[in-house]
Amino acid sequence: MKDDLRGASLARWLAERFPGRRWSVTAASEDASFRRYFRVSLDGETSLIVMDAPPDKEDCRPFLHVAALFAAAGAHVPNVHTADLEQGFLLLEDLGGTTYLERLDASSARGMYADATDALLRIQLASRPGALPEYDRALLERELRLFPQWYVASELGHGLSPADSQTLESAFSAILANNLAQPKVYVHRDYHSRNLMVCEPSPGVLDFQDAVYGPITYDLASLFRDAYIRWDEEQVLDWTIRYWEKARRAGLAVAPDFAEFYRDFEWMGVQRHLKVAGIFARLCHRDGKQRYLADIPLVLEYLRAACRRYRELVPLARLIERLNEARARGATP
Repeated sequence: MKDDLRGASLARWLAERFPGRRWSVTAASEDASFRRYFRVSLDGETSLIVMDAPPDKEDCRPFLHVAALFAAAGAHVPNVHTADLEQGFLLLEDLGGTTYLERLDASSARGMYADATDALLRIQLASRPGALPEYDRALLERELRLFPQWYVASELGHGLSPADSQTLESAFSAILANNLAQPKVYVHRDYHSRNLMVCEPSPGVLDFQDAVYGPITYDLASLFRDAYIRWDEEQVLDWTIRYWEKARRAGLAVAPDFAEFYRDFEWMGVQRHLKVAGIFARLCHRDGKQRYLADIPLVLEYLRAACRRYRELVPLARLIERLNEARARGATP
């Protein structure tokens, strides 16, 4: 545990909750926000997780609300043992230390992704309007604009000409039209290999506090076009078909034609890739977390490949390629 004011507060909080018991704390993980996670060992036997969410920077109430919704749907989310909203500490069930990313390989992927899509379907089937914030035009567009603000301007160091800005605006309009026309379900918003845990039952689902009600393909794009692991296009196509078939049998409002569904999946992925590239650049340039820059090339690979497959998005692909080529040459695009 870091030697800081929050760490000292957490130590006092744990001492109050476990008087007379031996406990120790080790770092479990931290994410892209101000939240940190610690593993607490009690008497050398029981293991729990403490979420440290400074109340002036993070609000624990959405986490508690979404945890209840997803648990009721049948997803394996951490059980909440204690919630101290005033101090920003949550005591949670420990789902273990092995993420999907650490276990996925060619031999395990089919079964693990089947489990992940089954859990996703349970969450989606429980969806109802009004229970979560809308993934509306304003939010989707605000995410898209992270790309020019943080990736293009801060990471590449480029401004956009009027013609380039128009290319971007035209692409954004087309992307938003597709995204907003899709059927709506509960959306985790970060349903990928670093937030899914290998446990029993599998997967354990983490980092869901930003969940919304929005496009049905979003979490699938997060899962199969994962910024942290690459799969062949044919493999992604196969897994997406398997999800689509299960979703249709379950009665979800997926497109009746798979080609149409896959197009929605790809266009949703384009929105996410633009957002993620912007977020990773922001984490570096605003927050000093430079390690995220190493994950941007795979995100851009997904982005260019998807854009090249659709006439409306080809100009966006060309713009991104030109900006990155200019950066590599040290020239003005």
